[in-house]
Amino acid sequence: MPTPPASPRAARSLAVVNEEIRALLADGGLVSPEGRLRYQELLVEWAAAVCGDVTKAA
Repeated sequence: MPTPPASPRAARSLAVVNEEIRALLADGGLVSPEGRLRYQELLVEWAAAVCGDVTKAA
């Protein structure tokens, strides 16, 4: 059975997501397995924020 999608969160700004990514990687880029999962989630959120910025500009 497929996993249901995560409940949607309010979209955060690109700057906020970018800052969280930078903070996660502040220790030289070495992260725990949990940190890697969070990094992947942040990248998806970052990509969505980038697409949102492009849509607004168009």
